[in-house]
Amino acid sequence: MLLCIDTGNTNTVFSIWDGTTFIGTWRTSTEHQRTADQYYVWLSTLIAADGLGEVGIDEVVISSTVPRVVFNLRILCDRYFDCRPLVVGKPECKLPAAPRVEEGVRPGPDRLANAAGAFVRFGGNTVVVDFGTATNFDVVAEDGAYVGGVISPGVNLSLEALAQGAAALPHVDISRPEKVIGTNTVACIQSGVFWGYSGLIEGIVARIKAEYGRDMKVIGTGGLAPLFAQGDINFDAIDADLTIFGLTVIQAINKENT
Repeated sequence: MLLCIDTGNTNTVFSIWDGTTFIGTWRTSTEHQRTADQYYVWLSTLIAADGLGEVGIDEVVISSTVPRVVFNLRILCDRYFDCRPLVVGKPECKLPAAPRVEEGVRPGPDRLANAAGAFVRFGGNTVVVDFGTATNFDVVAEDGAYVGGVISPGVNLSLEALAQGAAALPHVDISRPEKVIGTNTVACIQSGVFWGYSGLIEGIVARIKAEYGRDMKVIGTGGLAPLFAQGDINFDAIDADLTIFGLTVIQAINKENT
């Protein structure tokens, strides 16, 4: 079985892939202090609680935007799964197509995984809008290469900054407001964030398409993608596990070339 680990700035996702589907997915907060032993106790407890028994993990692929956690994840793989993990973004990691960016630039591993997953599931000429700590726009070329994108502050990050920077404003949960014009503070914030980000996404996607010069599919992923699909954004698809699926694609390519 293949264990896919996607470490973001806020959360880390562990998913087990049986070659056809993900048989289990679990999420924890990203903390670089967490040891290999703590990871294993947490993960093995959840695997057992879901009734999966001995799943026989013998391969691991890691995407991490937080370099400090990779050391303990490597120890986890060596100590408990007796394998050397494939770390996306490292020089030895092969990709479906080499990214075409400025010389010396190393795209984030999550963006490489998004490109790989999007190409297999939706083909090239695609924009992936990834709602995470940051809201990323990943442009996937016709041949599946990552060719650049856009990074903007994430929705929850903006909400936290607003609550911290304005003493009279509370922290609110994002949702689609019934009206644009709010009649209380919470409704006003929700409207500003929801419709503000909807406009931001629509505007950036339109500019990407105009600059790229051809028709493109738009795929939403990340926790807030289904929420923003309720607005005016014309997503061609919402794919909740696109990033983690991209890791399976990259793992398969590297396995074929060993």
